Amino acid sequence: MSKKRTELIVSAISNGTVIDHIQSDNTFRVFKILDLESSENQVYFGTNLESKKLGKKGIIKISGKYFKPEEIRKIALVAPDATLIEIKDYDVVKKQQIGLPKEVDNIVKCMNPRCITNNQNVATRFRIIKDHHGRTKLACHFCEKTVAIEEIEFV
Repeated sequence: MSKKRTELIVSAISNGTVIDHIQSDNTFRVFKILDLESSENQVYFGTNLESKKLGKKGIIKISGKYFKPEEIRKIALVAPDATLIEIKDYDVVKKQQIGLPKEVDNIVKCMNPRCITNNQNVATRFRIIKDHHGRTKLACHFCEKTVAIEEIEFV
């Protein structure tokens, strides 16, 4: 009697980035904010994968792509518990927990139509805060309008 395979084997990438430990419900959001649907690079992704750390997780592998700081800040807002792994010649050269920043500049749009950032050439700036229910929100530096992470729009 033969043993049944219980794991899916996905080939390793030679050069590029792996975003691991994404909360499953945010995998497609990370995919979208990084505009991976129009990428010319090989992109592997999975969602609702078993994880000892999260229960269920998502993972994205992008061949030949390394992320700029502003892209990493976008990932951090949507998937702060994710791990970013850079690969070169099949070796891990950098591995970092992303984490939620204290502030973000010029990557999120203010939802207040009267905010100076929507009416003049002023870069946005937000503080990351917790509301009285413990939910993570962004507070505009200029008008103090708050927005939940789930509702943000990237510039």
